[in-house]
Amino acid sequence: MIWLVLALMTAVAILTVLWPLGRAGSVVAARGDVAVYRDQLAEIERDRAAGRIADPEAEAARVEVSRRLLAAADKSPAEGVEMPAGAAWRRRATAVAALIGLPLGTLGLYLVIGSPDMPGEPLVARLQAPPEQRTLATLIGQVETHLARNPEDGRGWEVLAPVYLRLGRFEEAVKARRNALRLLGASAAREADLGEALVANANGIVTAEAKSSFDRAVALDANDVRARFFLGLAAEQDGRPGEAASIWRKLIAEAPAGAAWIEFVRQSLARIEGTPARTLAGPAAPGPSEQDVAAAADLTPEQRSDMARGMVERLAERLKRDGSDVEGWMRLVRAYMVLGERDKARDAATAARHALESEPDKVRRFDELVNALALAR
Repeated sequence: MIWLVLALMTAVAILTVLWPLGRAGSVVAARGDVAVYRDQLAEIERDRAAGRIADPEAEAARVEVSRRLLAAADKSPAEGVEMPAGAAWRRRATAVAALIGLPLGTLGLYLVIGSPDMPGEPLVARLQAPPEQRTLATLIGQVETHLARNPEDGRGWEVLAPVYLRLGRFEEAVKARRNALRLLGASAAREADLGEALVANANGIVTAEAKSSFDRAVALDANDVRARFFLGLAAEQDGRPGEAASIWRKLIAEAPAGAAWIEFVRQSLARIEGTPARTLAGPAAPGPSEQDVAAAADLTPEQRSDMARGMVERLAERLKRDGSDVEGWMRLVRAYMVLGERDKARDAATAARHALESEPDKVRRFDELVNALALAR
């Protein structure tokens, strides 16, 4: 096949060179036509002068012959330009170079930069290679070939679907998910898989069909995390953020320890509630809670110092290392206020604004909380 392709390319190159050379004969013929048409014009003028044809007929004939003369003149060299004596010899030399030089030059170039000794590798041989030597495209092609011959192999469709999804071939992923569900039977995981593929194919929109798949998944398994998450997303997209928040909060509350997906759910919940995701993760690093501060206010100064100082200092130290926690700063300011240390509260507020200055939204939120405490700046 490679030699056939090279031969065709060489033939096209030769034709490109020889085509202009083959037009020399037509130029000679065109020059002869010009002379004939000029003689006809002169003859028409003589016949009109002798009265053999009337003026209108003479004019019509002259126009037609002039049109033919112009067409012939376009095909011939300009008048007064003589073709060089060696033109025919050069044309023949060029033709010989094209017929012999081009094929030889092409072959020599291929032998230098090509790989003529590399053996062919048919598709069957590539598909039979060990798995570690196959490319992803080869493996996909092997599964697709198998499914073309065995379209009722549900397991094959189930294996291929997530690969399509990762490659961004969403329409094919939906088809594969449908086939797997049809052939292998319904399960919560397969219904959620189909819904996820439908959402991906719709650019992140939970369509009515996708929502139906997630509803069926939850009906089969009320604890299916993916289906519950996407049902929350559907509620958000339908303009029901409260329902979405309720679904996601329940997911977070029921999540097993160390669940890999929980952070993603927290971020989604924070998006619709306007709450930093970190505050949804549970208690922050050691620091005083509001109950601790209130209790400290009822103690004697000595007891308050023993109980509260350690907690306040630990919180302040943590905020020096990571100052992005708005809630942490607010708790620190409130603790200083309850303990009667307004100067430290004011210093903490200044430090908080400095730490959050690159995030205007957090600064605004912090100022609102500070103003609520009537803290003088």
